[in-house]
Amino acid sequence: MKLGYACINMSMPSKFKSCRLKTVEEQGLGKVKEIAIHNLAEVIRVLEWNITHDIYFFRMSSDLIPFASHPIMTWEWQRDADILALTAEISRLRELHDMRLSMHPGQYTIINSPREDVVEKAIAELTYHQQLLDLVGGTDMILHIGGAYGDKKSASARFIQAYNGLSEDIQRLLRLENDDKTYTAMDVLGIAKATGATVCFDIHHHICNHEADVDVTQIVTDVFKTWKTTPKMHISSGKTGPTDRSHHDLIHETDFQYLMGLLAGRDADIMFEAKQKERSVLTLRETVKW
Repeated sequence: MKLGYACINMSMPSKFKSCRLKTVEEQGLGKVKEIAIHNLAEVIRVLEWNITHDIYFFRMSSDLIPFASHPIMTWEWQRDADILALTAEISRLRELHDMRLSMHPGQYTIINSPREDVVEKAIAELTYHQQLLDLVGGTDMILHIGGAYGDKKSASARFIQAYNGLSEDIQRLLRLENDDKTYTAMDVLGIAKATGATVCFDIHHHICNHEADVDVTQIVTDVFKTWKTTPKMHISSGKTGPTDRSHHDLIHETDFQYLMGLLAGRDADIMFEAKQKERSVLTLRETVKW
């Protein structure tokens, strides 16, 4: 079992860069390349820190290559020699230390939108994530189902239709996650059954959003059935209580032990979604003597 964290390291601290669209328009795509090189080098620095602290699971930021899916992006970053040298080093570290790398496209990556332009932008964003994950040897691209738009049944059907139209390269990496407001784990499992997709179970989202008579033990078992490799799951603790959707700084030991009980000895890699990032992993490991 690997325990991981997302995007930034507070102990180093990591220093990723971004820029505004206006800056790119004024300074050109050379500015994007400059930032992308810096950010990928920073990923290497974070991974090296992780290795020294026995953390072998990491979610890379979606913003490593600014405007990668934007129409302004005519630079073929995925073929650039400088970029490929950095992604090759990330891949080397990943393979050498058996690390797991993932990404999580943002909340506006919605493939079940009734608006065609929104779906097109979402697919472009998924393509960027897929290309970067393939270059570094990443294995997981997490995606929520999206909105209900007043009719969850129809919205689910649109998701299934859109999913089935995605490239095999994207489908290979996609993991569908239950959310804390709209699509329950049961909903996502139903969509996974219709598409053959893999499910990333978020235990905190389930606590916040589930059917009254649901059997969480059976849900976890059904989630495992969607995986051909070691499942990836998410855990967080509510800031003020179990059903608070806001994340706590750390992961409470009781929440972690509850998830361990549901796993019942089965292996899974657990992504910690906590504000203190890597410190939440180190603190929990010390608490439970991991």
